[in-house]
Amino acid sequence: MPDQSIPEARTSAEVSGASPSSGLSRRALLGTAGATGLVLGAAGGAVGYAAAPAPATPLTSVGAGRAMFHGKHQPGITEGLQACGHLIAFDLAAGVGRKEAAALLRRWSTTAERLMAGEPAPHDDTDVARDAGPSSLTITFGFGHSFFGRTGLEKQRPAALDPLPDFSSDHLDKARSDGDLWVQIGADDALVAFHALRAIQKDAGSAARVRWQMNGFNRTPGATAHPMTARNLMGQLDGTRNPKPTDADFDQRIFVPVSGEPAWMANGSYAVVRRIRMLLDDWEKLSVPAQEAVIGRRKSNGAPLSGGDETTPMDLEKTDAKGDYVVPLNAHARITRPDKNGGAAMLRRPFSYHDGFDADGAPDAGLLFICWQADPLRGFVPVQRKLDRGDALSAFIRHEASGLFAVPGGAAKGEYVGQRLLEG
Repeated sequence: MPDQSIPEARTSAEVSGASPSSGLSRRALLGTAGATGLVLGAAGGAVGYAAAPAPATPLTSVGAGRAMFHGKHQPGITEGLQACGHLIAFDLAAGVGRKEAAALLRRWSTTAERLMAGEPAPHDDTDVARDAGPSSLTITFGFGHSFFGRTGLEKQRPAALDPLPDFSSDHLDKARSDGDLWVQIGADDALVAFHALRAIQKDAGSAARVRWQMNGFNRTPGATAHPMTARNLMGQLDGTRNPKPTDADFDQRIFVPVSGEPAWMANGSYAVVRRIRMLLDDWEKLSVPAQEAVIGRRKSNGAPLSGGDETTPMDLEKTDAKGDYVVPLNAHARITRPDKNGGAAMLRRPFSYHDGFDADGAPDAGLLFICWQADPLRGFVPVQRKLDRGDALSAFIRHEASGLFAVPGGAAKGEYVGQRLLEG
């Protein structure tokens, strides 16, 4: 990094370019603290003093990343994992119907389009993300099963949105499950993500109230020497066999076809959201070989226990000198294989979470599991049923919240998300 001198501290009245009339845009000017660090006086930072802003410089690669709001599909599905995430569900207020819901989705869509472009919110912007770029922000909207009854649209409710079956690993908190409306926010900068969260909450106004909110994180893009599959809080590579947009059958597996039913879900997808607690104290007592046997892959590089590297096909028939399968029969990676589940596949796009500690000191941490598929009854459900019957990982996780949401296709220019449902 080239040597850079730090400007002397001056009073706020002396700092040039600090006023709105300076002409420096929020996307062109990096924040002072991020560019130079705060300048402290000999006594430790006198009140009323701040560092002068750095000259206008290009955004870093992280800040410059931008996803598009308008398109065939909603953003936040096929984009890479982001560093910060917020999941939030709303229930419509009493007396709110289809007309008010349409107005809300129109407001949300306008706000999402502006924020994803790195612009301020359309009303009463909080300045939380001032000076930051878009930072790969995505905002995604979905409808829960209960939304259709509240808005008189029961006949438009998709059959694929029927409630998920019960699973033996479920310990679900109903207060943190389901909801009329669901919003997924992701960004590579925590302040950009929070800024979007507050804007969406404020836009809800009196039309909807927050039902639950969950906050997550992933490794920041660029933090590793080369791009790689993400690790979860168990230290395992997570997502090795995810479907890829380059797969010939990707769209068929992940998105509702244009000819599908109902028509308003064309190019949309269904999101299964599960808050999965990881029992890390128990997991971390296992040796690395024992952990690898539970998963069926090497912890170091994600390679199958049958040999090779991360992308090497798993040899399910390979045995050791004792005649035992090198990939145990109850290994998580063996059970979840599409070819062992009638071809069932889903696009996993999770965030990790950590919400402090229980009274006994156990960490409340795990995975905000989000998976996408054209039909959850052919994607998530058969795989989870198979896991229910004997997954070695089940002893170390607990499903504590759940939701299923219909996520319509992307909005065309001039449209808002869900318009084909609410005005069709």
